[in-house]
Amino acid sequence: MALWATSCSSSEKLFLTSSAATRRRMGSRRRDLVHVGMTDQAETETISIAYKEGDRERPKWADETPFSRLVEALISFKPFYSLLKLGARQVLISTAERNNIPWREMTKEILESDVYKELNTIQNTSLQYPDYYLSPCHAYDEGNLSWLAAAEAEVATMSMTRRAIPYAPSNEEATQEMRGNWVLAIKQHHMKHSGNVTIQNIVDIGCSVGLSTRFLADEFPSAKVTGLDLSPYFLSVAQYKEKKRPPRKNPIRWIHAAGENTGLPSKSFDLVSFSYVFHECPERAIIALVNEAFRLLRPGGTLAITDLAPKSKILQELSPALFTLMKSTEPFLNEYCLTDLEERLREAGFVNMKTLLTDPRHMTMTATVPHQHV
Repeated sequence: MALWATSCSSSEKLFLTSSAATRRRMGSRRRDLVHVGMTDQAETETISIAYKEGDRERPKWADETPFSRLVEALISFKPFYSLLKLGARQVLISTAERNNIPWREMTKEILESDVYKELNTIQNTSLQYPDYYLSPCHAYDEGNLSWLAAAEAEVATMSMTRRAIPYAPSNEEATQEMRGNWVLAIKQHHMKHSGNVTIQNIVDIGCSVGLSTRFLADEFPSAKVTGLDLSPYFLSVAQYKEKKRPPRKNPIRWIHAAGENTGLPSKSFDLVSFSYVFHECPERAIIALVNEAFRLLRPGGTLAITDLAPKSKILQELSPALFTLMKSTEPFLNEYCLTDLEERLREAGFVNMKTLLTDPRHMTMTATVPHQHV
């Protein structure tokens, strides 16, 4: 069966293995971006997915160009920055409203709930926040350290997902494509490189309000899963929402700590995950996070990073207006795009690095701790 349009190169293909249950959740795809072929053997199948890569290693707007410098100057001018911040926020809200995502209702539900009671059980009051974490981001002056940011995190993620996958028939199917491809990439990599190491312990670093953490807990129900984040407000929402669900066999543990210095035991995890974390960090923090992940993983353990894809054709071709709005809410976006992640992983000691576009705008990078690691 012909699976690919002739314009798709082999570098745009993603071959993954999933369970039959995962396949049923994945739903349909728009044919000009994705075509699915299945080979049923017992409980597994092969899924082929193509997303468009651009012609460059990273977007032009990440380079030091006259236009990039102009954008930086505009962002640094406070009155104009305030307008950009409002504009970026409105883009997400309008996307949500067009796709029947109840932004205001979901936010109000959190802010008017008992979520505030969770803070005392979550917050580490002695924690020292890294300087970069105190920068304004995502149109919030306090960054992630506010109740409003925490209350809007889930609905903002849903809006971001719809912007990444606008062709999905529903919000649920957009989420399943984004999250499903990510977890399939993890499973495929671990199956190939772990040496039959079972995923029994997972830590989701930078877990925000727990969306990725819960997805991992659902996909690996026999594993013990930990969600770790710097924002006690985000973690309060994560714990509050998890309590609304049916109890799990292995309850999720939530930890308020820095990802660069988690305080968790060395070689205690089989999977360390970072979901949409690195683009919010300067390179020095990325290096520290990668080194901490290496310390936490057992030999044969898997590191999984999913984030913005500098090679994405869509991101490389963003209009000047959109990338200006984007950069106004992401202070470290340029630094992230200029960071050679695979080289940083290699320097930390990881092997078997693999990078795949797992939706039109995002990539998943996986790597392994060597089996001889001592």
